[in-house]
Amino acid sequence: MALTKLPKNAFGTGSVDDSKIEDGTIQNQELAGSLSEDKLATGTIENASLSNSTITINGTSISLGGSSSVGVDVNWQSVQTTGFTAVAGNGYFVDTTSGAITVTLPASATLGDQIAIKDYAGTFASNNLTIGRNGHNIQGVANNSLISTNRASLLLVYVDSTKGWIYAEESNVDDLSNVQISATGGTITESGDFKIHTFTGDGCFVVSSIKPASPSKVDYLVVAGGGGGGNGAGGASGAGAGAGGYRTTFPNACSPTGGSFAITASTYPITVGGGGSSYSSGSNSIFSTITSTGGGFGASPGPGPAPNANGGSGGSGGGAAYNGLASSGSVGSGNTPPVSPPQGNNGGGHVLSPGGGGDNSGGGGGASEVGQTSPGVLVSGRGGAGSPNSISGSALSYSGGGGGGGRLGDGIPAGAGSPCGTGGAGNANGNGTAGTTNRGGGGGGSSFCNSGGAGGKGIVIIRYKFQ
Repeated sequence: MALTKLPKNAFGTGSVDDSKIEDGTIQNQELAGSLSEDKLATGTIENASLSNSTITINGTSISLGGSSSVGVDVNWQSVQTTGFTAVAGNGYFVDTTSGAITVTLPASATLGDQIAIKDYAGTFASNNLTIGRNGHNIQGVANNSLISTNRASLLLVYVDSTKGWIYAEESNVDDLSNVQISATGGTITESGDFKIHTFTGDGCFVVSSIKPASPSKVDYLVVAGGGGGGNGAGGASGAGAGAGGYRTTFPNACSPTGGSFAITASTYPITVGGGGSSYSSGSNSIFSTITSTGGGFGASPGPGPAPNANGGSGGSGGGAAYNGLASSGSVGSGNTPPVSPPQGNNGGGHVLSPGGGGDNSGGGGGASEVGQTSPGVLVSGRGGAGSPNSISGSALSYSGGGGGGGRLGDGIPAGAGSPCGTGGAGNANGNGTAGTTNRGGGGGGSSFCNSGGAGGKGIVIIRYKFQ
């Protein structure tokens, strides 16, 4: 039976509670449409009493009656004229009128973080904007981004540690990468904004792309294999061998950032010359049009008219020795064939004893010094000095000459290797010492009836500014 209408004051406040109504006596259908707004006093049903007591905005649950701020995706900031670190959720007008600017991304980021950037004055082409990655990838690559087109606009959104920040929106933007030259080949290392490709064996330097308006030049170091030291024979010692040819554009005071050797997007075969065995010349190293010649062998003395008493010519020349005919052989010529600047120096000469003989021998030439001529009849010459170079990122020496061999029985000490430490020392009672591998050192000469040291293998190193 339906309830008879009762006046508002028929029930005292709180007089009807759960205990006064038998369970299940009021059905949903008995209320449907029967309670109109004028029957309920304002505020008599709390939000928490409703089955749907919250709403969700942008993934955040908000209780009915609560509050939340709803704004635009990015909060635009005033014009920026100097470098700054961006904050997620902000947009930046960047003015590079006075010079290039770097915007550094936040050190930490979470999924969905956004940063917007707009070229304020249309000057990004003349004064570029760099986006510093600050430890994160950009577009999945561990490089900064270079924005170099006027009126560029972009929106960066952080995804994850693999892709990092990606460009969800972009306008008037060409290549977002800051990479100026992309290349492969050899062992690749980085030193600041430079990439270094080191070839210790044959290979290819493959330039896949060069960004428009970017430097398209590289620096190089091309070192050939050192020559082999001379064998002791005919009662005399073998001479020191010449270092492998040394050719480089580094350091380059005229262009400290852009290199000096022009390249294009193409493949450049690389040849790394091997060191010569005892009494043989080293092999050439080649990069593009640059060839460094293998070092000349050290002289090997012998009785009779022995041409092997002459040092071999090459990048640097081998030292001379006694020819068994009361006269000296000739030194090997360096910088053969000639290039400018010179790739090496001549070997050192042999000094005859008062009787017309001599067990001493000359040192091999080095990149920066001629091989030492025997200081006297009882001393053999040391190898010529090589050249220091830090193109690899480390200060190392290359292309030092080998020392002349001696003869212990006659009290003739062998010559030392090059002062820079890459040429092998001579030996007064055994085989000569080998030149340093991948540094192009000449081999040291041996004592009587022993073998000269092998030359050190060469190396090719290419360096360029990549960002």
